[in-house]
Parts: sequence; C-alpha cells; structure tokens
Amino acid sequence: MSDLVKLTGIVLRSQPIAEYDKRLVILTRERGKIAVFAKGARRQGSPLMAGTRTFVTGEFECYEGRSSYTLRQVEPVQFFEEISQDMETACYAAYFAEISDHYTREGMDERGPLVLLYQSLRALLKDSIDSRLVRCIFEMKTMVFNGEYTADPPHPVQEATAYTLQYIAATPPEKLFSFTVTPEVLSELEGCLAVYRQKFFEHPFRSLEVLEDLLAVQEAAGALKKPGPRD
Repeated sequence: MSDLVKLTGIVLRSQPIAEYDKRLVILTRERGKIAVFAKGARRQGSPLMAGTRTFVTGEFECYEGRSSYTLRQVEPVQFFEEISQDMETACYAAYFAEISDHYTREGMDERGPLVLLYQSLRALLKDSIDSRLVRCIFEMKTMVFNGEYTADPPHPVQEATAYTLQYIAATPPEKLFSFTVTPEVLSELEGCLAVYRQKFFEHPFRSLEVLEDLLAVQEAAGALKKPGPRD
C-alpha cells in the first residue's frame, strides 16, 4: 500500500484530465516540486474541487507512488481568489508560477523558492507595493537561489539602486516586500533585471510574453489619455 504523507505547498498548475480528474503540480516544503493526481476533483460537489485550483496554498494529504502522488484531501490555508479578479495581477502571478515550475525539482530543498512565491503572491495583492517592484524582487531572488546572480550591477546605476540589488540578494524572502523605491530606482532595477534575464533565464516563458504585451497595451492606452499641449 502506498504511504500517506502530508505536504505543505502551493499549486503551480492545475490541469483537467480524463472526465472528472485533475493533474496538479505542487511546490512543497517537504518534497520540492511534485506531480499529484486528484481523482474526481472536477466532479460537482467534490471536496477536492476548491482546493485544487492554481495558487491554492495549504496542506495536501497524498498517497505516495513511484513517480507521482494521489491526493486524498486538502486543507487550504489561502485561496488567493483575488488574483483572478484583475488581469494584470493574474498575469504577474502566472509568470511567477511558471518560473517556479521551471526552476524547481522534486526531491530538492525548495523551501526558499516556496516562501518567495507565497510572499510574492501576497505582495501582488497589496496596494502599498508596486507590482513592478514585486516582479524585480521575485526575478532577482530566483536568480540568487539558482546561483546565477552576480553582485555587481550590469551597468552604471545610482547608489540607491545598487544598494537595493544587494539588499534583495541578501535578505530572506519573507522580509523582502516591506520597502518601496523611487520611480527612478525602480526604472533602473527593471533595466538591470532585463539584462539579468537575458543572461540567466534561458527558457522562454510564455506567461512573460503575455504579461509584457498587456503592460504595453496599458502603457499605450495611458499615453492616449494624457492631455495634449492645447488641452
């Protein structure tokens, strides 16, 4: 008989399979990234339905098989339902989840990436921190966890920007989302991360393309709304 294990984690992906089942990819504290089958989770009235959506965070009780897990029950701690209510927030969250899915592995200690993803999702829902800054923090800290970050900025930046890069690199993820920066520093951070992404992110993330297309459309719409010189 398969062993029953309790795992704490976040659902990175939730895909329908067969008629009523789901295949989940969950980033867990205890086992890293794992594949989990949730039988009957799409059936109306299933106790697994609510807890098997993307971004659900909680405790997952699973039977462990040779190459995958079968979900027995889930105790959600946070659903992050607000993410789906805003297109921009949903695109940022999808991008973070895709990065986490790509860079984490089963059987590895992925507690750092797990906490980073959780805190980043929480930060996306706060009005006190710009989502652009959340993205910079998430991208850079991911590079740090992967051992791909270099301490020196890729090009000359002001002192405050260099300090911010160092602070992100050295600070635990649970303490990273309590500061803000000036628009000038944020712009320089984005420039640095653009260089780092090109250097270190070898994988083409589809969700990043969608996010950047959305932001470009929003920027163009904002420019059209700006009053002209005769207004």
